[in-house]
Amino acid sequence: MSEENFLFKELSFGIIGICIEIQKEYGNFHNERVYQKVLEEKLTKEEIKFLAKPRIKVYSKDSGNIVGYYEPDVIVEEKIILELKAKPIILKNHEVQLSEYIKTTEYEIGYVVNFGIKPLYFKRIIYTNDKKNLKTNKH
Repeated sequence: MSEENFLFKELSFGIIGICIEIQKEYGNFHNERVYQKVLEEKLTKEEIKFLAKPRIKVYSKDSGNIVGYYEPDVIVEEKIILELKAKPIILKNHEVQLSEYIKTTEYEIGYVVNFGIKPLYFKRIIYTNDKKNLKTNKH
């Protein structure tokens, strides 16, 4: 992927930088709620808008109609979904969970961030709206 096509590059780098800073300060032995609260504090301090545990619409892959709701850990600047973990290992289903969020919502990018592994583990998942069948005005 070329640099000019890197979706939300500056915001993505900022988020990952904050998460790395959190792990340096707090280590890798706290539970997910602790990391989430510290992340919320740091995003607020940096004046980065976010929603914690928001309810977001899930669309049918076939019809594009709303079929339910997800509650991801954090959405940053109405652009990026963050799924936070604090596990000694990352499981494939953690990434699959986020992948399904991205494929069935209006959001195009997300990160699984695991504070429980050193160095910080993060996985970027992208699925652009032009590949989706969403019945919505937001693209």
